Parts: sequence; structure tokens; C-alpha cells
Amino acid sequence: MAGRNGPVTSWGVLVVALGASLWAVDAPIRKPLTELLPATSIVLAEHLFLALYSLPMVVVARRVFSQFDARGWLALVVIAWGGSGLATVLFTQAFKIGNPTTVILLQKLQPLIAVLLAGLILKERLPRLYWPCFAVALVGAYLVSFGRQSLEPLWRLPQDRVLTAVFAVGAAMLWGGSTVFGRYLLHGVSFPTLAAARFLLALPFLVGLAAVQGTLGTTFQVGLEQEPVRLFLLALIPGLAAMLVYYLGLSRTRASYATLAELSFPAMAVVVNWFALGARVDAVQVLGFVLLWSAITALTWIPSPRPAAEAQPVTT
Repeated sequence: MAGRNGPVTSWGVLVVALGASLWAVDAPIRKPLTELLPATSIVLAEHLFLALYSLPMVVVARRVFSQFDARGWLALVVIAWGGSGLATVLFTQAFKIGNPTTVILLQKLQPLIAVLLAGLILKERLPRLYWPCFAVALVGAYLVSFGRQSLEPLWRLPQDRVLTAVFAVGAAMLWGGSTVFGRYLLHGVSFPTLAAARFLLALPFLVGLAAVQGTLGTTFQVGLEQEPVRLFLLALIPGLAAMLVYYLGLSRTRASYATLAELSFPAMAVVVNWFALGARVDAVQVLGFVLLWSAITALTWIPSPRPAAEAQPVTT
């Protein structure tokens, strides 16, 4: 059986696990930055460093982008502005407000959102048990968000936890949507090239957002002058390296196996955040994550129905 972009290999699952594990170092780097900089400034500086990779890649692959039609460019803008720009800002803001481990655990909603949007946008048929799995996942996400306070009335829930959940789920929704549009674009573009275009095209959006918020000067005066090493490591390790390693492994393994390997991300994040940041989760949150992950795993192992309509390639 073939992976997404190549044959299945014995090492594919291990590479997926390695890439997912690298994401776990995000919180210890990103969380301290939120005490010095606005979320938009952090993400903008991160993308400025990512441009060192993106610009040469886009220049080399410029002929590929010249073949894009209007739908292809629209999909790329959605991925760049929504997935790489706004989603990362929401993710960072959630870190600033609440428990980073809670934010990370809520990102497991992404596959469910991606499957739903694939049905709406790419006209793929939903698996038979999608909605029961979705309901279980929502219960799990609620428990992850509020832990022992889950039985409290909604109006008595702590505002910081509510905002953390809203920002984290918002990021998950945008990243889930980016997965769908990315699948559409990957008919004609390699993943490293698409990632480069995504990072580069996000820059104008982030510059505009920072200008509107009045934080553009802060990005350079505080961020790039006082914390260049931390921002560079944020862009390099959990940003670029983790993503490229993860997708290398994903292209060489079954999606169902990859889902299991991805557990290395939340598992490592819980441990790293506990020791590095003192961020702990209670037993109810652990139960919620088990429900959330079980729903995702069940959905992954259910045989998918044939698509109602195949997505058309972006390139002409």
C-alpha cells in the first residue's frame, strides 16, 4: 500500500513520530515570548525567519506557481493567511492566556474538522460513523478545555479558560481547513514547495495585521533585537524542521499508522510542558483527551467511502 506521496516503508512511522515529537518543544520556546511580545509580533518574526527558507524555494519553483488558476491562488491565500497567519496568531494568544498543554491537546480536533470540510469543499463522502465520532470528540474537547470545572454552568466557567478554548479551537479549525486546501493544491505542487509559498504569502497578511494593531515596531525593536535566538529556534525546530520531517514520514506510511505515531506529540508535550513550564493537566482533562483521541483513531481505521467527486488538479 502506498503512502500519500510514495511507497510505504518500515521507517515511515518512526519518522512521523520524530516530526510530531519536535512540535512538543514549541511551548517552552513560545510561552516565554508571550510575556514580552504580542502574539502577532511573535508570529510575524517567526515568518521573517521562515522566509530565509521560503524565498529561495519559491524562486526555484516559480514556474509551478505561474500555472496556477484562480482557484489555485485562492486556495493558497486561504492556507497562507488562514493557516499560517491567523491560526498561528490564535494559537500563540491561547498560549498567552492559558495552559499550553490544554491548547496542544485541543489541536487533535484538526482531523475531524478536515474530514468535515473535505466533505463540504471536495465533495468527499463522510465515513459512516463520522457523526458519532464527532460527538464523542466534542465531549472530549470540552473536558480537555475545562477539566474538573466541566460540570459547572457555562456562565460560571473561568473566562481565561473559555478564551483559551475559543482561540485553540479556532486555530484547529483554520489548520483543519488548510489541510483540505493543501490536499487540493498537492495535486500539482510538492509539499516543501507548498510550505514555502504558504510561509512567504503569510508575510503581507501578518505585516498588515501588526500595522493595524500598532505592534509592527514592537516586532523589530523588542522581538528581533532582544530575542532573535529564541525566535529563530521557534521558526526552525517546531516550525520548519518538525513539519518537513513529519510530512516526509507521512508520505511513506499508512494514515492509520501515522495517527498512532502522532501520539508522540501530545505525550511528549505533556512531559516537556510539565517540567519546563509547570503546566499540568488534571485527570478529567486526561479522560477528555482519551475520548478525543479514541474518536480520531476510530475514524481513521474505519474504511473510507469512495469520494463522490474527485478534486481537480490546480495546475493547468
